[in-house]
Amino acid sequence: MTTNRDQMDRLAAMRAESRLGGGVERIEQQHARGKLTARERLELLLDDGSFVEFDPFVTHRATDFGLGEQRILGDGVVTGHGTIDGRLAFVFSQDFTVFGGSLSETHAEKICKVMDLAMKVGAPIIGLNDSGGARIQEGVVSLGGYADIFLRNTRASGVVPQLSLVMGPCAGGAVYSPAITDITIMVEGTSYMFVTGPDVVRAVTHEDVDRERLGGAVTHTTVSGVAHLAADDEPSAIAMARRVLGYLPQNNLSDPPRSPTADPPGRMDAALDSLIPDEPSQPYDMHDVITRIVDDGEFLEIQPGWAANVLVGFGRFDGRSTGIIAQQPAVLAGALDIDASDKAARFVRMCDAFNVPLLTLVDVPGFLPGVTQEHGGIIRHGAKLLYAYAEATVPKVTVITRKAYGGAYDVMSSRHIGGDVNLAWPTARIAVMGVEGAVNIVFRDRIAKATDPDAERVKLNAEYEEQFAHPYIAAARGFVDDVILPSETRPRVISALTMLDGKRERNPAKKHGNIPL
Repeated sequence: MTTNRDQMDRLAAMRAESRLGGGVERIEQQHARGKLTARERLELLLDDGSFVEFDPFVTHRATDFGLGEQRILGDGVVTGHGTIDGRLAFVFSQDFTVFGGSLSETHAEKICKVMDLAMKVGAPIIGLNDSGGARIQEGVVSLGGYADIFLRNTRASGVVPQLSLVMGPCAGGAVYSPAITDITIMVEGTSYMFVTGPDVVRAVTHEDVDRERLGGAVTHTTVSGVAHLAADDEPSAIAMARRVLGYLPQNNLSDPPRSPTADPPGRMDAALDSLIPDEPSQPYDMHDVITRIVDDGEFLEIQPGWAANVLVGFGRFDGRSTGIIAQQPAVLAGALDIDASDKAARFVRMCDAFNVPLLTLVDVPGFLPGVTQEHGGIIRHGAKLLYAYAEATVPKVTVITRKAYGGAYDVMSSRHIGGDVNLAWPTARIAVMGVEGAVNIVFRDRIAKATDPDAERVKLNAEYEEQFAHPYIAAARGFVDDVILPSETRPRVISALTMLDGKRERNPAKKHGNIPL
């Protein structure tokens, strides 16, 4: 007869078996690759002792190709919920020690369960991906499991924050789950993503490429823009995820957390008054502006290695989480190109979805010219950024530091497309185009007829600059609310964000807009 004690012992034994995943030998192999196990990752991600596991006793249902003889508890994914800095989060962590982390019907069902619960209670979803792909033995059933996950990723988009940490392989159809989520973090040297692997690429296109160059962390954070952040190792990647979540709310109906700071809201920085070079074409580093005005100089840059002519990331103003979008004059003079437009547009939309106010720092000479840009669809891509700003209903504060030329002036959160508070430094130049370009067009005939064309051009440049290359015409029309000293930027931004705390704005009722993708 089985006693109650026997049942307790059986439960303890099954729990111990479940925690071992694919067994000691495979765990050692995982460590030898420089990778943590699924459970070790969750221990780093979640607050100590907060993890509550779901479905530890689930096993696969397939019986083909010998799988039926080996049923491993948990079926290759650890799921549940816990807290991060005391805030609820739902998690799944794929276990490469169990059938290579391959996705089966039950594996997918476990992930879908926590995603459904996250949507019901309004809490973030963090996925730790380390999988060889669909479980071949289950065929279309595993493919259906991926589609079930993709559907939930899509429905959760803009409702709860979704973070993907790619900790190992993520190939084939599996890549589309991270692609839909808000932030993707990869680990250099041990993680990769691609639709088709090097062997298939070699066979079909005869290109010789390895996994790292095809879809490694460096590739996706500097070339493709698929991933947002790359870390040196897994603990660093997990720390990045925790830091990102600190700037985001639990869901789209709540506000981002406020963080106490000793940095005075009225602090001014005189060094900003001499930051802009006298020569309009001379670059400077916009990071210097950002770190001088945010709380404690802390700026969490997102996608720092891709499309570096625009900077996006999170900072705080008097403890208030704020999304920052800024031109980088040190790269392509801060011109907007295809990739920069996409990068900024997606970040604007993420912040707007999660009630994170926006600060835009403008120093833009225009959209990058050239045949490659035009044929690549710069019009369509630039329209994405325009659409994102015009659609956003969160508080929007804009500061023009120097150039704001042409259509790029309109696009960068100008008052005309819904900017709430628009400020300019005295160094701002708001015009249809730069001085030299405008003079060469407007006074072409006069320059050509001049006895000394170069001297005439210099004279006209000075006249045009005096008349148009300043912020006061825009300020006279109310397009700019005020011209401020650069040193006043932090207190003025904080004042604007405080005033806008109660902003209530809704777009016209519709199913959804048709953003120019």
